[in-house]
Amino acid sequence: MVERFSGPALEIMAGAKTAASHIPPLWALDATVAVNPYVGQAGEPLQMAAARLARVAGVRTVPERAHFKAKLDAHDLSIGDLEAGLAEVPELQASVEDLIAAMSQEPAAPKTLPTIADLAEEVSDINWPDFVAERIGHWASGHYDVGQALWPAPKTRVWLSWRSFAQRDLTPEIFGLTGFASRVASMSMSARGALTKCAEDMGITAAASESYFHTLLMRLGGWAQLASGEAFRANLKGEGNNDITDLLTAKLVFEAALLASYEDKIGEKWKEVLSAHAEPFAPSQDDLIDAALQAAADHAAARKLDETLAQPAAEKVETPKVQAAFCIDVRSEVYRRALEATGNGIETIGFAGFFGIAASHNAFASDVEEVRGPVLINPGAQSAATDPDATDTLTRVARRVTRAWGRFRLAAVSSFAFVEATGPLYVGKLVRDALGQKGPNLGKDPAPALSDRIGTEDRVGMAGAILSGMSLKSGFAKLILLAGHGAGVVNNPHSSALQCGACGGHAGDVNARLVALLLNDPEVRKGLVEKGIEVPEDTLFIAGLHDTVTDEVMLFEQDLPAGHAHDADLANLKSALKLAAKATRTERAGRLPRAETQASILGRASDWSETRPEWGLAGCSAFIAAPRGRTAGRSLEGRSFLHSYNWQEDEGFKVLELILTAPVVVASWISLQYYGSSVAPDAFGAGNKLLHNVTGGIGVIEGNGGVLRGGLPWQSVHDGDKFMHDPLRLSVAVEAPREAITEILNRHDGVAALFDNGWLKLFAMDEEGRLGWRYKGHGQWDSLRGGPEQAIAAE
Repeated sequence: MVERFSGPALEIMAGAKTAASHIPPLWALDATVAVNPYVGQAGEPLQMAAARLARVAGVRTVPERAHFKAKLDAHDLSIGDLEAGLAEVPELQASVEDLIAAMSQEPAAPKTLPTIADLAEEVSDINWPDFVAERIGHWASGHYDVGQALWPAPKTRVWLSWRSFAQRDLTPEIFGLTGFASRVASMSMSARGALTKCAEDMGITAAASESYFHTLLMRLGGWAQLASGEAFRANLKGEGNNDITDLLTAKLVFEAALLASYEDKIGEKWKEVLSAHAEPFAPSQDDLIDAALQAAADHAAARKLDETLAQPAAEKVETPKVQAAFCIDVRSEVYRRALEATGNGIETIGFAGFFGIAASHNAFASDVEEVRGPVLINPGAQSAATDPDATDTLTRVARRVTRAWGRFRLAAVSSFAFVEATGPLYVGKLVRDALGQKGPNLGKDPAPALSDRIGTEDRVGMAGAILSGMSLKSGFAKLILLAGHGAGVVNNPHSSALQCGACGGHAGDVNARLVALLLNDPEVRKGLVEKGIEVPEDTLFIAGLHDTVTDEVMLFEQDLPAGHAHDADLANLKSALKLAAKATRTERAGRLPRAETQASILGRASDWSETRPEWGLAGCSAFIAAPRGRTAGRSLEGRSFLHSYNWQEDEGFKVLELILTAPVVVASWISLQYYGSSVAPDAFGAGNKLLHNVTGGIGVIEGNGGVLRGGLPWQSVHDGDKFMHDPLRLSVAVEAPREAITEILNRHDGVAALFDNGWLKLFAMDEEGRLGWRYKGHGQWDSLRGGPEQAIAAE
């Protein structure tokens, strides 16, 4: 039977769909990628998002005011910065003196509207919110399991899976929710039908639905985010997915059952809550003040960036012996600066770490497809790691034995006996691990190869796009390094969060090796000539992998073509890499706890007790797309994404469009993930590493149950005494004509919304390489050099 829905039911479903759109996606631990936790609020300014999230989650959207007071006291905030902050929030009728006074007046913590579970707890002294979270989490960890469970749950639609589980789960009955299982069994097989029926029983109006449903989804934490991630990935493939609204329905069933049980005691309060949910969102005076303070801090960061760019440039290497392309990742900035300073005639280039090949990759002896590219796009190539000198059969057998042994250890019939019989044998393993004798497995696979289905013409097209995107179409050095990056760590569930975000949460070795092999292919080089790109015959591309924990760079010399004559160039490069590694470790040591010596930094990679092997991208605050000469020789303190770009060589501004719509968006997701994990750790952070348990192989929970935790662990943003990430919105500086930037934004509403609503700050660089113009939003620009206002009307 096909269910038909009336107008009110359709409005309720529309509210559920809108609420779901506010929830950020989440990826599993094996391929974690940074996500902007405010992606669902990108269409509104910070102060409106603050009002929304205060109501539905009870969380702050900016740091506490003491944070800004400390900046003012340290002279990191100027009067000019505060004036600029006020100008960005025109609704706020306040003076600079008012802002300064407000810094010493911390407003009350935001308080979310209660759910029915909260109201039921007040009258029953039963912790219904945690109980509901635990039961849904218990089911979800099995439903979304990716290999941890010995007996995996059948894969079916979320609503049907939960309905089947819940009508057999007697725990709610034991806990006091009489008749819950039979209530679930009587519900529609359609999630939409069940949701609208619950909404009708509870008196939920269309006006209240979005706000209330958003509250329920926020209470589900990472489970709602994981479901949102399923929808995100399905949409990329042009498929549909209703996991998140199905999950919302499960939560709503509990709410309806609790209301039925306690209506005589909480009915009137529930009506008041619904009435509050029906009110439109509106920022308070405190929200406006906080937004102005945050804007002032962002302005101060941009001002300091401009001061750094004004410093004398490093002397340009006219004829580089080596060109070294690194990922735009902020960790590469420190290493690139150190490498250029060695004096070995090295010029560095910044490019997104997937190096232009988004591949669906099979690792050696594996049938699992890894997405080695940005999550914003579908893989456009297939690749696999193969060893021409050996078969992968023995490796496959060894891995299966390891998996079988692991399952035997964990099986219900053998786990206790296993501990009794073999526990003492693990003393040696514990000692070896404690002494750091087990190192990370980074970059150990055989060379990857593109699928044979990708013909020469397609390969030439890929190579041309890669070199154009790197602004490297002439002036080739004899040796060109393509350095991906990865983090060599052990015993770290969040290790993929330290890998290359542009490579889908994996290390960048596969992509770098694929591109080096592609660009060394004689047939590809012949085809490039027809595209106006002539790579000299004696130019050699070599892939490398920068370990961001140790700052050692591995060179994949085994991939080089036979008979190459570059031994002297390679020796020069190796010498420079060693010098750069030492200099980089010295600079990083000042920020890392317990990093007094070079050896102590190197040892972090194999220390299974180290909760902070490195700081990842903590501190990121700027993205610069310009020729390297604009930043070379200036210390950007490992806080800036650096993308090489020369607009004079960009025909039709196609490369600029790609930069603004892909690397900039990925960088914004990274920046805002660190921001959210710092200012709202309860809602958007992963909690304390010391309390983590991995569930389902997909994520972590704190303790032994409850909601899944997304975002970054506390140890990734805080050193125990202070924040290591300054919560700032990313300053994006581009050296290109403002007209071209504006035209691109006009074509991409989603990207434009990030700038128009202030989630990113956009600047156009002038002829001196300074921040010459600030984007005000909606096609309008302000001159920052004291000249008349510059405005470019949006078409």
